[in-house]
Amino acid sequence: MFAESIDIDEIVKLEYASFPGQVTVIEEEGSAFEEAVDYLSRRRLLGFDTETRPCFSPLQPRSEVSLLQLSSGDRAFLFRLKSLKLKHRLCKILADPDILKVGAAVRDDIRGLQRLGQFEAAGFVDLQQIIWQWGIRDKSVKKMAAIILGVRISKTQQLSNWEAAKLSDSQIKYAATDAWVCETMYLKLMESEKHPLPPEEPVKATDADKTKAEKEAADGKVGARALDDKRSVRASDDQGNGGQERESGNGSGPQKSSRYRRHKHRHRHRNHASAGVDNPVQATENKV
Repeated sequence: MFAESIDIDEIVKLEYASFPGQVTVIEEEGSAFEEAVDYLSRRRLLGFDTETRPCFSPLQPRSEVSLLQLSSGDRAFLFRLKSLKLKHRLCKILADPDILKVGAAVRDDIRGLQRLGQFEAAGFVDLQQIIWQWGIRDKSVKKMAAIILGVRISKTQQLSNWEAAKLSDSQIKYAATDAWVCETMYLKLMESEKHPLPPEEPVKATDADKTKAEKEAADGKVGARALDDKRSVRASDDQGNGGQERESGNGSGPQKSSRYRRHKHRHRHRNHASAGVDNPVQATENKV
């Protein structure tokens, strides 16, 4: 039974592991390329990964996939796609449902490769999508390797320049290891008993959340009542002022002035209602 998760402090205590077999770097078509494709086409299980030159600025254009890594058994092949391109025979391997290709977060890798060559992906296994069946929550390759295999793998070359004229020994070891460790973890899982994680329960609202929601609702009600009160006060003031003007009118002058204002108010109200834009009801109907 595997641990659900692991801390960095526990990982640093583990021994380093790296691909122990033969690594072949392929930059162009030729006998080495043909031998690699023949070997990989006969295998039923491959470790899979890709590398891309990192971008450190949002203004820098995104790089295409630089390296395709495929490993099986004691051999690993690194295809430098910048010079080699994604050849048809490689696409056939990537589209073969009978050849399992095991990696982590493979969707982005596949999309990157499909920008370089046409193929319909088949036979891919994403470790991050299946490890829950063995009770594992951590999904990074480094943590999965520590939990499943009990080893520590280096990630120091991850952000290096994968389009350099010549790959360093550290880059070659890193790239081969990333493909190999995915294959090795898959084999270990296949021979281990499953202990699936329990289904995640929906998050329940806390008392604090309820209090906040109730306060916001109360604020809305108070705000609405305050607005109604304000409108009522304004209407009362208007009525009071009109009544005072009418009551104080002892002669024709003040009464004529009051009638003129009321006539002008009614005329302005009719103009707004007929325009529609200033009519709240009409504006709402137009929007819907």
